[in-house]
Amino acid sequence: MTEGSTAGSDPADAPTAAQTSGRRRPGRLAPVVGTARKALADALAAAGFPERVLVACSGGPDSMALAAIVAYFARRGNVQGHPITVGAVVVDHQLQAGSAGVAASTAAALKELGLDPVLVRAVDVVSTGVGPEAAARDARHAALEAAAREVDADAVLLGHTLDDQAEQVLLGLARGSGTRSLAGMRPARGLLLRPFLGLRRADTLEICAAEDLDPWHDPTNLDPAYARSRTRVEVLPLLEEKLGPGVAESLARTASILQLDADYLDDTAAAAYEQLAERGEGEVSLPETALGGLAPAIRFRVIAKAAADVGGQQPSYQRLLAAEALLRRTGSAGPVELPGGVSVFRLSLAQLDAQSAAAGREAVPRGAARCGKLVFRPQKPPQR
Repeated sequence: MTEGSTAGSDPADAPTAAQTSGRRRPGRLAPVVGTARKALADALAAAGFPERVLVACSGGPDSMALAAIVAYFARRGNVQGHPITVGAVVVDHQLQAGSAGVAASTAAALKELGLDPVLVRAVDVVSTGVGPEAAARDARHAALEAAAREVDADAVLLGHTLDDQAEQVLLGLARGSGTRSLAGMRPARGLLLRPFLGLRRADTLEICAAEDLDPWHDPTNLDPAYARSRTRVEVLPLLEEKLGPGVAESLARTASILQLDADYLDDTAAAAYEQLAERGEGEVSLPETALGGLAPAIRFRVIAKAAADVGGQQPSYQRLLAAEALLRRTGSAGPVELPGGVSVFRLSLAQLDAQSAAAGREAVPRGAARCGKLVFRPQKPPQR
């Protein structure tokens, strides 16, 4: 495998003799390569020009194309005048026969591109009840974050494309997910940057061809046993055929719009939760009058935040409905079980007063509103 061209249209971009040694002679810059370089530069600028970067690479077309693009900036040593050094990390999920060989050959290709260091990390994908794809993603992200800490990287680049974003939105629609899920993947989240969300998968294949790369093609991407693979191979092409071209772009645009909406709703809910939450002895309670007065979109998010605060997982819409319905009960009610081992129940005003009296406290202390509460409690007490 040889490294691709780094020559740009500007003579100042011409590579040095050392840079071209051992590679094919630079030719005319492919337009898609120029587009990808700009997309990456814009993403790094938006992130404040991180100085030390890792690119996560599976060996597939998307991540190999990203590696080739970021390698161009690594050879130059800067992005728009800001210094940059680039390494790579290859995560072997150990889920397929021969995965170690794929990881090793990918690492060799990345070293040939000039990236340093190139780390290979094998992970054990442990099922946690969230599905194999989510479990693999969790293991991968943990490995990426650990690698970033190891080399003191400021950012980790991921090769997700517009097609991946469109598939994410479709899967969210099929599962009846909420705004956050339909908002898809963020261009930036913590250390993770996704500079190629505006490029199509076909673009990354073209970049690989232009850069003389021979990417690995994961057979599971065509396996109909996986919902994402069916969406990729069958659903999106059918929608393009029946509705006309541009469906993927429209779905990705929907994700961008919903990201703004979801951020606003989450911020508003976080502020409301901090105002209402009363924490004590491993549990959280919310006053029902104030909770019931919130707009439904905020109220459901506040309930989900209370569950997370005591160690729970994101509840389904049906579980949120069940918990929220406790607000319309009279007297003490519940519990409603939420995922992650959380119970939520309603304590009436009378029961709250009785508990206060038994503890020798003033009924409904601190001048709080005279109302019942929703109480969120882990089924297993926290370890001390």
